[in-house]
Amino acid sequence: MSLLKMNTAERDLRLELLNSLLTTPHRDLAKVAEFHKIMVELDPLFYGHLAVWYNQNGDVRDHKEVFLGHLLTSTLTEHRDAGFVMLQEFPPYQVARIVDFMKQQRGKVPRSARTAVRQYLQTREAKAEFFDRAALRGRKAMKHLYATLHIKPSMRADAVLFKDKPPEGSLAYILKQLAKAATPAEQATLIVEYNIPYTIAVGAVRQLTPVVLVALINSMSSQEVINNLKSLKERGAMEHPEVKALIDEKLREAAKSDRVSAFKANVAANVTQVDAETAAQLEKIANTQIKKRGSIKKSTALLVDKSGSMNVAIEVGKQIAALISGITEADLFVYAFDTIAYPVKAQGTEMTDWEKAFQHIFPNGGTSIGAALDVMRKRRQVVEQIIIVTDEGDNTNPYFHDAYAAYKRDMNVEPNVIIVRVGQWCDYVERKLKEVQAPVETFTFAGDYYSLPNLVPLLSRPSRLELLMEVLETPLPVRKDK
Repeated sequence: MSLLKMNTAERDLRLELLNSLLTTPHRDLAKVAEFHKIMVELDPLFYGHLAVWYNQNGDVRDHKEVFLGHLLTSTLTEHRDAGFVMLQEFPPYQVARIVDFMKQQRGKVPRSARTAVRQYLQTREAKAEFFDRAALRGRKAMKHLYATLHIKPSMRADAVLFKDKPPEGSLAYILKQLAKAATPAEQATLIVEYNIPYTIAVGAVRQLTPVVLVALINSMSSQEVINNLKSLKERGAMEHPEVKALIDEKLREAAKSDRVSAFKANVAANVTQVDAETAAQLEKIANTQIKKRGSIKKSTALLVDKSGSMNVAIEVGKQIAALISGITEADLFVYAFDTIAYPVKAQGTEMTDWEKAFQHIFPNGGTSIGAALDVMRKRRQVVEQIIIVTDEGDNTNPYFHDAYAAYKRDMNVEPNVIIVRVGQWCDYVERKLKEVQAPVETFTFAGDYYSLPNLVPLLSRPSRLELLMEVLETPLPVRKDK
């Protein structure tokens, strides 16, 4: 038995897999493949439901791809059928990654999976516009799917993808006309008429004039505007009042959309260096999207490690504070700690409010994770759950497990403890809490802030049992052709 199997055998594998979803493998699916493999073998029933639940509620595309790869190669007919149905909704580049994952990590692409991909391609071939858009956005991936699985393309698909002789009227043909267009007005007309995607058009248009930019932004979804904000800024979009106004309108629409990623908005603001007004809009989008994930009804403490070298803990702590403060309906207490505790209070729930609240918190000193909980006990601050952002290097009295025992005794409460591990972590605090049978769970932050919203479903349920029940009650999709 591998070391991973020995370790996970002692824990609840269902919660272990939920915990693993906080990590993002950064386009390296092999990093999470081993654990998925163990889970699907030891608890296939739960794994199938979790795959469907995560596809509906999760944010990390890498995990969705690994789930699909395991469903499609499962020995269970129900898994393969669910994967068959779910695959049809993925964009071409992800379908190609799922096929490569099956080949490289699972060592097979079963007949049912090949049939699923064949149906995926034929469904798109059947509708010219549907196929054209898929081919335009995912040309390389579509070619790879036909070639790697030896699927014969239709005559039209062959002309567009392989012979580079797209039929007149196809989007690929129009893209060639766009590259030849002599004036910005002609380019704008083609972009508007055929709704040519921004990422495709920028490669064909030599100069993005305001007229062309307006046409492109009009054809973009709110999420596409957010994703391409840095590119738009670099091409001068923010310098033209009319173009800037159009971008602002798209961002206002984003707050209402159900198809916008919460933390991509904040990340866009950080990397694009936009003006204060646009940054505020991006932050509003993130907050609005996060609130749609549910509300936290349990009183909560957030304890952030500020001991030496804990820069990452402070940054993650700020992000979590902004993430949960706007959706917490009960008390929220935030402390930073080294060997003493520092209360952190924000004037609002926005990220900018928490940036200001943490502005004088710097990493230094030793580590006493129990210091903050001791202060809470003396102030009679009662909570039902405690989130600790730390590397678990608890090396100074009061130690957290001792402080927890005193808190439990004096407050007559046994709060759940959620450890968000950062940096070069150890498991000291977790082990000590388990020795006294305290309810504790761990999540490993792997450096991707997009993954932090995954905490919300785990914090907003009254109990982990309820979350597990919700997962098990998520039905697996059924193939209609069977």
